[in-house]
Amino acid sequence: MSIQTRRARERAERERLIVTAARELAESEGWDAVTTRRLAEEIEYSQPVLYSHFKGKDAIMAAVAVEGFADLAGELRAARTAVADPREALAAVGAAYALFAERRPALYDAMFTHAVDLPFATAEAPPALREAFGELLETVRPLVRDDDLETLTETFWSGLHGLVTLMRNGRLRHADHERRLALLISRFSG
Repeated sequence: MSIQTRRARERAERERLIVTAARELAESEGWDAVTTRRLAEEIEYSQPVLYSHFKGKDAIMAAVAVEGFADLAGELRAARTAVADPREALAAVGAAYALFAERRPALYDAMFTHAVDLPFATAEAPPALREAFGELLETVRPLVRDDDLETLTETFWSGLHGLVTLMRNGRLRHADHERRLALLISRFSG
């Protein structure tokens, strides 16, 4: 193994360590607790080491968000492919999306509510973002009639995100979440 290969591997491992530490700290204490100083202490490297990987907290949050989109894509794919009926797949994907947001609130915030420097809905979007949207798109595809597939998928995604966000922020009653989700699914699959 060459020295360059070893250094590249070590650099990738440090970057992975930084992202994992940021994600875990955010989930346990919130994004306000995630600072470069705190991360440096958590991973036992100096702040300059963090800055050699990321420009600052926003760049770290963007890396966490990209990782989150990869996780979300995997969970949506598993839900979509677990059932053959398109309407059941839509319900399974909707439930998986809502559960993802509930189980990982800080990660969901990095992906969808905090300002991060990631391009959405463009060719320049990171593959993980396109993959997560692609799972929603493939779920909606069998149910498209005269609508534009991408626009219908964006509308479905917006409905899911709105329900999740309003419930998480206490604007909607948590007790009625399943009913609202079922209503949204029935309107899209009806």
